[in-house]
Amino acid sequence: MTKVKVRASTNYDVNIGSGLLAQAGEMIREICDGEIVAIVTDDIVNELYGTMVENSLKEAGYSTVRYVFPQGERSKNTDTYVSLLCALTEANLSRKDVLVALGGGVVGDMTGFAAATYLRGVPYIQIPTTLLSMVDSSVGGKTAVDLPAGKNQVGAFYQPSLVICDTDVLSTLSVAVFADGCAEMIKHSVILSPELFDMLKVPILPQIEDIIARNITIKRDIVEQDERDIGIRQILNFGHTIGHGIEKHSSYSISHGSAVSMGMAMVSRGAFRLGICSEYCLGEVEGILGKYSLPIKTDIPPDLLIEAAAFDKKRSGQRISLILPEAIGKCITREVDMNELADFIRLAYE
Repeated sequence: MTKVKVRASTNYDVNIGSGLLAQAGEMIREICDGEIVAIVTDDIVNELYGTMVENSLKEAGYSTVRYVFPQGERSKNTDTYVSLLCALTEANLSRKDVLVALGGGVVGDMTGFAAATYLRGVPYIQIPTTLLSMVDSSVGGKTAVDLPAGKNQVGAFYQPSLVICDTDVLSTLSVAVFADGCAEMIKHSVILSPELFDMLKVPILPQIEDIIARNITIKRDIVEQDERDIGIRQILNFGHTIGHGIEKHSSYSISHGSAVSMGMAMVSRGAFRLGICSEYCLGEVEGILGKYSLPIKTDIPPDLLIEAAAFDKKRSGQRISLILPEAIGKCITREVDMNELADFIRLAYE
């Protein structure tokens, strides 16, 4: 097992390895004294792993309840959030008790926001079951739900008490869902790590524990410098402003990983046309995305993505930060006004 330590407003470990779901109760009991654990999960993950995790928790001396909601981004809304809070109240959870997020990014975001706000804050544990949530959303303390106007519009910064990444669960992912996680790993490599970029060019399953740990370490190092996302952490937004617009205007039928992939490719094309990155760099980005069968173009009209950017939560007044690649492993931040962003998005389509 590999362990990555995160030192933020809450210090916690990220445990990465094989066979960890069966040890979840023991790991949680080491740091949480409560009596009740509420397992929050979606209907797909519940069928696969709900009973295994629940049994592990009971063996560690906890009583358990489960809250299960329909899988997918469409469930990440205020209705589900309020329903979850009501379920926690009915189960009589106290501030010493624990929430466990068992699932992908939607489950993790929803559970984290509920934990941040129920009784003004209770501990929660992330047990990510997708590659994307392992390498990205489970670490760093961003929690949120969506509004009709856009993704992650209501949320809080609230760190978990522990993250448990069982690499065995990756075997149940579809090719497309696995590729979604690869998109976030590609993002990390383009912004900060040419070494990771090279690792992603060869088969990754034989080195998956090391690769997950490297991605988490990259994110950990950024979060420790800028937990509240007002400075360097915004570099993690590479491809996301456009990606979130694509998600929204597809009614979330396009996955987060695919949308971010399109966003990264489009931003890289825009950077090339502005003379910021070389044709070689653009080719490398598009090539690695293609290797994982990730999309690099969208049919959504640019004006709709420009409109969506107006609701981006990272916008400050009429300005927003664009993350642009100069080379593999090196990105720059350029602050632009909304008119300049509109011009850039149109340039990325040409």
